[in-house]
Amino acid sequence: MPHILSSSSTVMSTIFLGSPQFSYTPSLSSPKNPFKLPISIMATCIHSSRTKSPPKNKPQINNNVYNYVKYCQPNFPNLITSNPFSQKILKVEEEEGEENLWVKMKDEAKFDIDQEPILSSYYVSSILAHESMERALANHLAMKLSSSNLTNTTLYDLFIGVLTDDQDLIKSVKADLLAVKERDPACISYVHCFLNFKGFLACQAHRIANKLWLNGRKILALLIQNRVSEVFAVDIHPGAKIGKGILLDHATGVVVGETAVIGNDVSILHNVTLGGTGKMCGDRHPKIGDGVLIGAGTCVLGNVRIGDGAKIGAGSVVLKEVPARTTAVGNPARLLGGKENPKRLDKIPSLTMDHTSHISEWSDYVI
Repeated sequence: MPHILSSSSTVMSTIFLGSPQFSYTPSLSSPKNPFKLPISIMATCIHSSRTKSPPKNKPQINNNVYNYVKYCQPNFPNLITSNPFSQKILKVEEEEGEENLWVKMKDEAKFDIDQEPILSSYYVSSILAHESMERALANHLAMKLSSSNLTNTTLYDLFIGVLTDDQDLIKSVKADLLAVKERDPACISYVHCFLNFKGFLACQAHRIANKLWLNGRKILALLIQNRVSEVFAVDIHPGAKIGKGILLDHATGVVVGETAVIGNDVSILHNVTLGGTGKMCGDRHPKIGDGVLIGAGTCVLGNVRIGDGAKIGAGSVVLKEVPARTTAVGNPARLLGGKENPKRLDKIPSLTMDHTSHISEWSDYVI
């Protein structure tokens, strides 16, 4: 946890992981609100709708809260996104390049503080006190995954080392942010996803663990996997390979085995298992292609391939290969349209997030 020192003069010095010491005098009072909220208040992050601007007479936080650090603007190259099998590519709007994603997140944090001043300390320590997304992510994950025997400073040093050493990794982080914001209507902002979506956080922790695993630091990678499983209820073996533009929606109960491979622009819902079929060793887990959508409660078992742009209906059990751009549903799963002439999808299901359009053609079930 950040150490916050306060005095009667309200001048505070705060030390954040990876940030220089600084001081400022927050001003959170107004004629209508004579009480000063202590900047040290920590609270669970809550959100409010962004359909309205803050009232003009709402007390504003002094700019000192935002400007106490000389920020260094990160200089990231333009995002290179994946293209599964169609011309649609996830990208930031042209006027808002990837380099500005971090700037936008800081603006969103300031807006949230205006909406809920009680969360000012939370947003300052989590977002505004950091000069780059790498440092903010390293700090946030360290705070989440630390324990009494594994300090946040130790984890921060480890995480920031991995994140700054591999710029491709941070590109994947940003692609995941864009994916969640585009596909999940419950995501109201990038900073909301970054701070609160455990599927996103679990995926980024896995990226770090996978990098450690590939570098031979397997004990440490497995320890991170265990902490992610305990904290986020997401169990991804550090040996699993995951692409970018990934959405783990809700994420609770997701299990991914050691030799599993997940392609780019994939959307996976909660309680999905990509597992093996027994005690055999070697390459034994599923291979998920680009643009695949896997519904809630699905089990894909064994070294089987799910082709690019395929859709797996909720609650299915898949034991055999699913061809590209087809829909498989049921237990055991079967192809919509039949094995000989399966119906082909004309859109990327992981991007449309369409879970139900196949039902009327597949089943006579009615309510």
